[in-house]
Amino acid sequence: MTAESVVGVVGKAAEFRTCPYTGLKVDIAAQALIKANAVAAVVFLLLGGVMGLLVALTRWPAVHLLPADWFYLVLTGHGANVLLFWIIFFEIAVLYFASAVLLNSRLAAPKLAWVGFILMVGGAALANVAVLQGDSSVMFTSYPPMQARPQFYLSLILFAVGALIGVGIFFATLVVAKEEGSYQGSVPLVTFGALTAAIIAVFTIASGAVILIPTFLWSLGFISYIDPLLYKIVWWGMGHSSQQINVSAHVAIWYMIAALLVGAKPLSEKVSRTAFLMYILFLQLASAHHLLAEPGLDASWKIVNTSYMMYLAVLGSMVHGLTVPGAIEAAQRRNGYNKGMFEWLRKAPWGNPAFAGMFLSLVLFGFVGGISGVVLGTEQLNVLMHNTLYVPGHFHGTVVAGTTLAFMAATYLVLPLIFQREIVWPRLAKWQPYLFAIGAAGISLFMMGAGTLGVARRHWDITFIDAPLPFAYSAGAFLMMGLNGIFAVVAALGGAIFVIVVVATVLFGRRIKGGEKLTFPLHKGGGAAVSHYGSEFTLKLPGTAVLVATFFVAFVLYYFINWKYLSELWLFH
Repeated sequence: MTAESVVGVVGKAAEFRTCPYTGLKVDIAAQALIKANAVAAVVFLLLGGVMGLLVALTRWPAVHLLPADWFYLVLTGHGANVLLFWIIFFEIAVLYFASAVLLNSRLAAPKLAWVGFILMVGGAALANVAVLQGDSSVMFTSYPPMQARPQFYLSLILFAVGALIGVGIFFATLVVAKEEGSYQGSVPLVTFGALTAAIIAVFTIASGAVILIPTFLWSLGFISYIDPLLYKIVWWGMGHSSQQINVSAHVAIWYMIAALLVGAKPLSEKVSRTAFLMYILFLQLASAHHLLAEPGLDASWKIVNTSYMMYLAVLGSMVHGLTVPGAIEAAQRRNGYNKGMFEWLRKAPWGNPAFAGMFLSLVLFGFVGGISGVVLGTEQLNVLMHNTLYVPGHFHGTVVAGTTLAFMAATYLVLPLIFQREIVWPRLAKWQPYLFAIGAAGISLFMMGAGTLGVARRHWDITFIDAPLPFAYSAGAFLMMGLNGIFAVVAALGGAIFVIVVVATVLFGRRIKGGEKLTFPLHKGGGAAVSHYGSEFTLKLPGTAVLVATFFVAFVLYYFINWKYLSELWLFH
């Protein structure tokens, strides 16, 4: 690898190396920040994953591991570590990669980027300290009148400020790249997807500031009252929209991995970019499904958001659900896999954990997270599972089976391309995405099953053994919670293998010195496919057509099964 020093038009020196596998110039400062954010992400994934396993083992009636106070403490920490810290640290790494690396540019203001990183680490660490102190067990949503210690709210504010700095560095790097001419034409699709995530992040962080700063002052005693309904409305502008950052980022990663591993180009750049644009315009409105049972909100607002606006956001995901496998099929047929309807899929690099994780993320996000999200977002159907375990079952399908699995897949490319380390224990790495995907899918499905049977969302003990009035869920609910516990153990094993492989690779992996063949090789045209604007322009995709038709059949069947459940509820009452 060669290193070179380049002075930009504003006089800022930057040192680059050229990646022998993609041909991209990598700014050394950006590389260091990508490494730091990726390492921090894995640390908080480990912490949040352990807490998640403890939660699942407590919800499993046959085990019922933790006492009530510890359960809610651990549940609070689990939500913060995996829904915020793990994911956002990784997303900042994605933003730096999609701007500086993919555009062959220097990173704007790397010293300021390090300030943002330090704020994020400090905020995340302070949040965990506040939770472990035992009197901030307000869970992820922290609804008033429940009140945490002031440092809990302060920690989230510090973390948000650091993340906002990272987003600002991303925007500035796009400007630098354009002014210095480090790329030609339009930005590549992966960068455009990252831009979508960054724009939504600004709205998300602003919503968090609007509600968390007054709540922080309330915890200090400077404000006497926080209106719970107002809090919920503004908080979900942050809480749900933060997950829309995830969607935009992991869809961009789908395109990136497909390009690097099989040379896939988007079927149509304009169509894919329009789908990303729909996320910006409509996806935040999907947060309304958390508020459909609130009596203080106007029914017309609920109906418009859930019956019209949300479907436009869903349409964006459906477009990506067609174009990503379509791009893979088109590339594989161009690579010579033309026999029958599915040779392109059978001969895909399934032994590469990056590809396997990406494709499993795509399938599970659509079939588990996506379909259940539409059901939850339909006002009439929402009454069946509002505030039940169906809700975390749904977002485990999106954030765990979708986003986390996609980020794990991307890590298997970050290790050789950015850390310049060969992945240790490749056979173990091959199996890890499948193990984690099976566990995550089981968690999602069985939590949704328990929620459909009425199991409350956050209750410590579904047996109600100490309740003054007896109550018993059906035997099916107990079966669902037991299966949820079993699959949580499977997912935890998959997550542990991921962490072990990543840490061992970073610390002990063989340093890649030149252009020798990687254990998990890239496509020879992958670098150009991921870093240049260009469309495949083909509709001869019989295999993708069958996959999409299968999805729609599953979607329609499950949607109307829930209407049948609702009709039985009406009849009962």
